[in-house]
Amino acid sequence: MMSLHPKIIDLTLDRMWRVLEALDYPERHLPPVIHIAGTNGKGSTLAMIRAGLEAAGHVTHAYTSPHLARFHERIRVAGKLIDEQSLSRLLDTCLKANGPEPITYFEITTAAALLAFRQTPADYTLLEVGLGGRLDATNVVVRPSLTVITPVDLDHQHFLGDTFAKIAAEKAGILKRGVPCVVGPQHDEALDVIEAQAAKLGAPLLAYGQHWHVWEERGRMVYQDETGLLDLPLPNLIGAHQVRNAGAALAALRHLGLGEEAFEASVTSAEWPARMQRLRQGPLVDMAPDAELWLDGGHNPHAARAIAAALTTLPDRPTHLICGMMNTKDVAGFMAPLAGHAASLHGVTITGQSATLPAAETVAAAKSVGIPAQSASDVTGALAEIIARDPHARVLICGSLYLAGIVLQENG
Repeated sequence: MMSLHPKIIDLTLDRMWRVLEALDYPERHLPPVIHIAGTNGKGSTLAMIRAGLEAAGHVTHAYTSPHLARFHERIRVAGKLIDEQSLSRLLDTCLKANGPEPITYFEITTAAALLAFRQTPADYTLLEVGLGGRLDATNVVVRPSLTVITPVDLDHQHFLGDTFAKIAAEKAGILKRGVPCVVGPQHDEALDVIEAQAAKLGAPLLAYGQHWHVWEERGRMVYQDETGLLDLPLPNLIGAHQVRNAGAALAALRHLGLGEEAFEASVTSAEWPARMQRLRQGPLVDMAPDAELWLDGGHNPHAARAIAAALTTLPDRPTHLICGMMNTKDVAGFMAPLAGHAASLHGVTITGQSATLPAAETVAAAKSVGIPAQSASDVTGALAEIIARDPHARVLICGSLYLAGIVLQENG
């Protein structure tokens, strides 16, 4: 399939409509859909919504991207990762339905996910946008039950535009006439665009700072909307940004009519790897038994600011970065927020990725913002060098979800 349908990005819905017609429109026969777009936080927010729904006894499908270690992570059918046999069968069906026509990797696999969800009963379907929103392959559901737009920031500018307003217009493309939308914290310029599109479509907004509020207070999370106040534990996903993501998840769950059990589970039970994830076992941990190992797949300036804020909440300890990035990203913009927190950086080239940024360029970007930096052959080599100098270091591996996937594989 990869030889027939290369992993390219070509934003249009024409190919999706064609293959879905050949599959007898699976997108029209899904359990109620919650469609989630945004630059940062959409995966974490989806994970929290799913945790809340499942704690309340609801069966959920979920489609996310990209995967980290195995493709199967993208498709969760009735609460469980899709199995190899089912995935193979579905891809064969989609390949046959598509015939010799051109289609992208993301489109054909999205079609397979929608077909899987149609064939298995569930109470809800959670769809995460792959890129943008308006022309994303997931934007084929005519009337979802709810949409969510998490924070919009600068990323993928060569596809989505180079301003908050242009990118927000693409994200707001998931809004549907009359369908409510939960809106996370936004730049004013982005919020103006979302509000204008919502007004045009008559889509009620549940917006952060207007219709709901969330904050940390005395080691707890407080959420408030017109229904009342919730006093909950802090999210088990680390960082102040996860408090805001949890707020969006709670706004969604409240709109769906769920109760206390779902609310608490959404913040205490959600799992989302490579988002300030502490690695506690595996070969890499065994290499550095006295160190702290952390993993984060954030790759843009907004994500770097969230990482930096999360680091300030951890006990004081020298923090060393192992960083690999893609050449499509704002590398210096990613490095700048981390400059005040990093004792050193080891740049690595991401193996198996043609668009990887060479380690030397990562190092140069780090040095340009004042981070002492050097190249390393790979993550294992970088970790060995750091631990040789400081066995008790805090080590954060960051810069790319592709790098995070390799680390998770290497770490078992």
